[in-house]
Amino acid sequence: MWRQVLPVLLLLSLALPAHARPPEDAYAYGSTAFSHLVEESYRLTGAKGLEPFYPWFEAAYARYAGEGLRQSLEARRRTYSRLRPSQKAAFERQSAIWAYRTVKALIPHFSLERGYEFAYAVRNGERQCLLQSVLIAGMLQRIGLRAGAVMVWKNLHGQVSNLGHVSTLLRLSDGHDLLVDASEPEPFPEHQGLFTWDAAVGDYRFLEPRFAPDHEIQAYRLVGNGHEAPVGEIAPLGLRYLQSQFYYYRGERAPNGFIGPSTPQGLAASAGFLQQAVRLEPGNPLAVYVLGLVYRKQGQLEAARQQIRAGYQLYARYGFIPDGPKAAYTWAGE
Repeated sequence: MWRQVLPVLLLLSLALPAHARPPEDAYAYGSTAFSHLVEESYRLTGAKGLEPFYPWFEAAYARYAGEGLRQSLEARRRTYSRLRPSQKAAFERQSAIWAYRTVKALIPHFSLERGYEFAYAVRNGERQCLLQSVLIAGMLQRIGLRAGAVMVWKNLHGQVSNLGHVSTLLRLSDGHDLLVDASEPEPFPEHQGLFTWDAAVGDYRFLEPRFAPDHEIQAYRLVGNGHEAPVGEIAPLGLRYLQSQFYYYRGERAPNGFIGPSTPQGLAASAGFLQQAVRLEPGNPLAVYVLGLVYRKQGQLEAARQQIRAGYQLYARYGFIPDGPKAAYTWAGE
C-alpha cells in the first residue's frame, strides 16, 4: 500500500506552488466549516450516541454565564458593528479575554492524548492547544473579529520546539496582532516564534514577532533572512492547514502508534492519519516529516528516507530547520 501512496505524497509536498494563496480561513462558530471539524471528530472517534457538541457547549455556557451563548455572541456582534473605529481595539481585546475565560471554564482539563478531538471535549471536558485555539478563533470570528490560529515554534520562555504548540492570533483594528492562548495563566502571552502564512511571498514562514509593552505584535522578523515584515503581510493559517493539523495529532497520538511502544496495527493507524494530513496540506512540514519517521518505524526505510528529505526541504524553504528534522535528514542521507 505505501508504495502506491508514497510517490503521490512526495509530489504533493514538493510541488506546492511558491505563490499559492492560503485556503479559506473562515470557520466561525456554528458555520458549516466549523461544524465539519466537529462532525469529523465524532465520526473518527466512534462517538455515536454522544451528546452533540453544540448543545453540550451551549448548555455549559448557560450554566456558567447565566445567558445563552448564541445570544451573547450576537449581542457582541451588534455592539462591535456600532463602535467607532477608535473604540474597536479595546473591544477586541475584551472579547478575546471573554473567549479565553469561557473556553478554560467550560473545557477545564488539558490533555495531549485526546484533547484535539471535539468528542473528548464533550465526553471528558478535555482540550488541547489546537482545539482551544480553533474554538476561540471561531467564537471571535462569529462576533466579526479577524482571528485565526498559528503554530508556535518558540514559546514565551524562548524554548524551541518542532512546531509543538498552537495559539490564536487576533488582528486588532489598531493594526497590531495579539496572541490569545488558553494554555497560559494570562490570556496574551508573548510567544517568541510563530509559524504561519506570509502573504507577501505567498508561502509559509517561520517568524519572530516584535512586541509592544501591551503584548501587541508590532511587526515580524522573517527567520532565515532577518527581514522585517509588517503585520499586514502576515495571516493566520488557512482552514485546510488546520484540518491537516487535526489529522497530524491523530497520527501522532494513535494508540500503539508513533509515540511509545508500537504495534503494526498502531503504526498503520498513525501512517493513515498522517497520509491524510499530507493530502490535506502538502506544505505542512511537521506532517510530512513525521510520516517519514513512522515509515522508518515500520521498517520501510527507502520510503522513510524520501519522506524525511521532503519534510527537511519544506523546513528549509520556510526558514528554520529544528534539530529533529536535521538529525533525521542526516540519517536519511546514509
